[in-house]
Amino acid sequence: MEESLFDQVGGDAFFVQLVDAFYAVVETDETLRPMYPDDLTDARRHLTLFLVQYWGGARTYQDERGHPRLRMRHAPFRVTKTARDAWLSAMGKALENMRDQLNDEQFTEMSSYFAMAANQLRNV
Repeated sequence: MEESLFDQVGGDAFFVQLVDAFYAVVETDETLRPMYPDDLTDARRHLTLFLVQYWGGARTYQDERGHPRLRMRHAPFRVTKTARDAWLSAMGKALENMRDQLNDEQFTEMSSYFAMAANQLRNV
């Protein structure tokens, strides 16, 4: 059986670092910051759990929150082209921050997924 990307990158610690790097950008981004609650603790945890599950780790996200239903969960927010681009930029910076822990294939796979997901969530 092929090893999951979750296992390839070293498990939970990688995704915690990735999400921390992402939210470091979000915290100062004029477009993204207003879309999040003042306290980012839950948002950080939910994104970490989602990414862990998506890439082959524990299913804690689904156990706690049910099916991800990403479009439904993001429907209350105006995900414009500008917001999508800001999110992709923030996640791109986070991935670049983790670049030394990823091979080219892993980096491309994750980048492609984030681009696809961001495009799917655009609703304006």
